[in-house]
Amino acid sequence: EVHLVESGGGLVQSGGSLRLSCAASGFRFRDYAIGWVRQAPGKEREDVSCLGNDIHSTWYADSVMDRFTISRDNVKNMVYLQMTGLRPEDADVYYCASQAGPYCGIVYDYWGKGAQITVSS
Repeated sequence: EVHLVESGGGLVQSGGSLRLSCAASGFRFRDYAIGWVRQAPGKEREDVSCLGNDIHSTWYADSVMDRFTISRDNVKNMVYLQMTGLRPEDADVYYCASQAGPYCGIVYDYWGKGAQITVSS
């Protein structure tokens, strides 16, 4: 059974940094693209970042470009999102999710339960 488990959420001051981690199991992790999606109550879902099974294939939303960095460790079956320069509008539940194939831009079919990020002014 596929499992994605996020960790590293919490409270951070505006301008601060935080790293989210996602532990994957139950599938051949290295063969699939994986990314991060965020959503806050009353807001639409926003794709944040994605990294294909080809580590040279990377995508970031304009809203986080140059502030967030996605990475993956195919030995440990982990994906990370390093977030810097956090802003109040970044406060969301962040979900780790795997694509239904090796490339980004397909569809996310498996999701973690989410990690809450709160950004204080």
